[in-house]
Amino acid sequence: MERLRKDDIVEVISGVSRGKQGKLLRFNDDRTRAYIEKVNLVKKHSKASQKNPTGGIIEIESSIHVSNLMVVDPTKKIPSKVGIKTLKDGSKVRFLKKTGTELSAHSKK
Repeated sequence: MERLRKDDIVEVISGVSRGKQGKLLRFNDDRTRAYIEKVNLVKKHSKASQKNPTGGIIEIESSIHVSNLMVVDPTKKIPSKVGIKTLKDGSKVRFLKKTGTELSAHSKK
C-alpha cells in the first residue's frame, strides 16, 4: 500500500519550496517523484506554433522527490508521517501517526 496518493494534500519539508502545501497532482512513472499543484514552479519558454500562436513564457509545476513530502492532516492542517494498519476484516488503511486520523478505506489484500 502506498503512503502517498493522488489528490492528497501534502507539505514540502525540504528544499527551496519548504513549507508550501498543495494537492498532489500525479507521480512520474516509477513513483519516486511527484507533481504538486502551484509548488516548485519553473518557467518554460514555448515557441510559437499553430496550437499556441503567440508563444512566450509559461510556468509549469516541476517534480519533487517523494522523500521531501509529508501528508497534511485535513482537519488540523499539520503535516504528519503516514502509517498503515490492518483492520480486523483484513483490509489495510492509511492513518496519520501524529493525530491518528484515518485517511482512506481502500482495501488491498
